[in-house]
Amino acid sequence: MSEEGKRVHRKSFYPLESHPEVFTEVTHGLGVSSSLVWADVLSIDEPEILAMTPRPAFALVLVFPTTPTYQSQKKEDEAGREAYTGKGEDEPIVWWKQTIYNACGLYGILHSICNGPARQHIQSSSVMAGLLEKAIPLGPTDRALVLEGSPELEKIHTTAAMKGDTAPPEHADDEVEHHYIAFVTSSKTGNLYLLDGDRKGPIDLGVKLQEGGDMLSGPALEAVRTYLHREDNVGFSLLALVQEGK
Repeated sequence: MSEEGKRVHRKSFYPLESHPEVFTEVTHGLGVSSSLVWADVLSIDEPEILAMTPRPAFALVLVFPTTPTYQSQKKEDEAGREAYTGKGEDEPIVWWKQTIYNACGLYGILHSICNGPARQHIQSSSVMAGLLEKAIPLGPTDRALVLEGSPELEKIHTTAAMKGDTAPPEHADDEVEHHYIAFVTSSKTGNLYLLDGDRKGPIDLGVKLQEGGDMLSGPALEAVRTYLHREDNVGFSLLALVQEGK
């Protein structure tokens, strides 16, 4: 991330590794049902390998390097967009503006569990339920402060960030090369969204899942493919939030 981008963040967390067990620990720590876990998606083009991922899938988090191509395309996209101002129970999607540096993995998790079918699995009286109760009536700027001001959220995130196969950076504000974005559905409209806390707001992709489909079915996977092809990206990985035992 550029120094210019870094300055807009008021707080820093150690980054999360794109590892299913790490993501699952954060998800359960926030108070999501233990029946929901994260799994690697090893291929989106080979049906036999894709079939190895448990179903149904409620959300996808894409991890990719922030190449010059990505930075240029993002700048072009954002130039013509208005800043999102949505709030309240009637907004079609729950979007969190990222104001915590190196926490894009956390924002990917938050976007995934606060939207679509996954939101029904947030347990009452949990950390996540409390954050949503405070944040939903607020606009993006004040909503971001709810996350920044939560010691419970920071503890859950930091504990998980110390785990995984790769050692964390020496300092929380050290620059990292990868970024995380989420693909989810709106529980209000059924539309697919791309959610990235570093953008000006949620991006409505204008398509819906097929009847009976999940986030590993045609429209969602095509959205991921389109994004990857447009960015000319290599070295990406994909995680799915899935429900076990279904």
